[in-house]
Amino acid sequence: MKFQELIGLAVFDVEEGKEIGKVSDVLISGDWEIQALELEGKGFFSSSAKSVAWEDIVAYGEDAVMIRNQQAVRKTGADDIQYTYLLGKNKLKDLNVLTEDGILLGKVTDVYFDQEMGNTILGLEISDGFVSDLMEGRKWLPLTQDMSIGKNAIMVPPMSEERLEKTIHSVNG
Repeated sequence: MKFQELIGLAVFDVEEGKEIGKVSDVLISGDWEIQALELEGKGFFSSSAKSVAWEDIVAYGEDAVMIRNQQAVRKTGADDIQYTYLLGKNKLKDLNVLTEDGILLGKVTDVYFDQEMGNTILGLEISDGFVSDLMEGRKWLPLTQDMSIGKNAIMVPPMSEERLEKTIHSVNG
């Protein structure tokens, strides 16, 4: 499953069957684990976001995210958010992916994770431009322990270019 597929999903409280909100972003730790899902409804001047910790999610599928109850929704301070996928000052989307020997592989367009393995991120979907996406398709870079998130780029080991694979999914912008 990809992060882009989570964004916009309805979040339901299993106890009351009530819709709590919609997923607006994914919060990520520096060691590549999903920490929480951010929900829509953050005020413009608010320094905190409504979120649901990954361990409070009962189930998720292509139509909805299920949480135990409304107590699972918490306020997360901006300082407690290491990285996000879509919004904010430390977002992964559109971040350059650079090898340590100076080769630009492209920009992050999506992040893959394994539904069976919980909050484990598997790899990055990378684009090196619209024309290239149309001609060759987007690329997928499996995650390794020596990949790190920097301020302006994701740094990957030399020779990562050889590990790029074509994405299984079609380009859906």
